[in-house]
Amino acid sequence: MACLHASGIAAMLKSVHPEWSPSAIKSAMMTTANPLDNTRDQIIASDTNEPATPLDMGAGFIDPNRALDPGLIYDATTQDYINLICSMNFTEDQFKTFARSSANYHNYSTPSADLNYPSFIALWESDIEQKNFPWFVKKFTRTVTNAGSGTAKYTAKVETPKNARISVSPQVLAFGKKYEKKSYSMTIRYRGDEKFSTNYGSITRVEDNGKQTVRSPISVHPVIEDWPLSGY
Repeated sequence: MACLHASGIAAMLKSVHPEWSPSAIKSAMMTTANPLDNTRDQIIASDTNEPATPLDMGAGFIDPNRALDPGLIYDATTQDYINLICSMNFTEDQFKTFARSSANYHNYSTPSADLNYPSFIALWESDIEQKNFPWFVKKFTRTVTNAGSGTAKYTAKVETPKNARISVSPQVLAFGKKYEKKSYSMTIRYRGDEKFSTNYGSITRVEDNGKQTVRSPISVHPVIEDWPLSGY
């Protein structure tokens, strides 16, 4: 059912904003989603009966009305996804299962795992035998597009995951016109512990007048040999 609802909302957004790409539509749905339920309480994961995390629920419940006017959008082109696939060291046959035909794409020179996506996951390597937990540093770069009608200023508000320190530069993004683009970087410094737990937070761009909030979830996840990601 969730797929049907999400697809219908995406079609509605495309009808209102025919110039938006699939990535822009997905961004609008994610960054305006509500991480709380309709009683303003935590969303509960059905399989554990515990508070849901971004790995359970994504960005939260879709809000179609807010998605129509998301404030900022994280857009991505086909080449951006090609760059992501190229960074994964796939064989040509594996590549073609994603890109269909490598003949359509000629630029393989800029592989990048840092897709312009409206969420963040930092994978930190840990030594489970020696219980060695040095500081782990991961830097992300994102570009947002002003989907509003005119000038706007957005300030970063960060909910920091446990055991982490986060810095954002610049803190304030000022836009002068519709569809203007601005880039920012976010650096996560994280020190794990012997529990090897996954911790969560978020970064929200808040418009100065308070009308728009653009939220992206953050996950910091341990990578341990023979421990699959799906096990968390």
